[in-house]
Amino acid sequence: MQAPRFTIRATLAVAAVLASSPAFAHPKLESSSPADKAEVSSPQKIELKFSENLVTQFSGANLVMTGMPGMANHASMKVAAKVSGSDDPKTMVITPAQTLAPGSYRVDWRAVSSDTHPINGNIAFTVK
Repeated sequence: MQAPRFTIRATLAVAAVLASSPAFAHPKLESSSPADKAEVSSPQKIELKFSENLVTQFSGANLVMTGMPGMANHASMKVAAKVSGSDDPKTMVITPAQTLAPGSYRVDWRAVSSDTHPINGNIAFTVK
């Protein structure tokens, strides 16, 4: 009968440790400019706002052109862009090196906050 008592004690000990440790939140994308699936004029910058402060040296993004008008079989290609933080520590800014041509684009992002757990995602938009 020792096994059930040990199991209950072990379960209670684990629950106590989890309850007493600080809760770590993963960063979640709250909004973007342009918005996901939006059709816009060529943006000078793309802003991603997260729920947590970002650790900029571990966070980043790639801007990818996924389609071009009149070219049905256009292969995706990475677009030169600078990725930086903002005055708001929850915001990532992607600044294209050149004006974006008409077509469809995707931003593949990686966000890391104080919990150091990377979260990945993407948004897509169309430049008219």
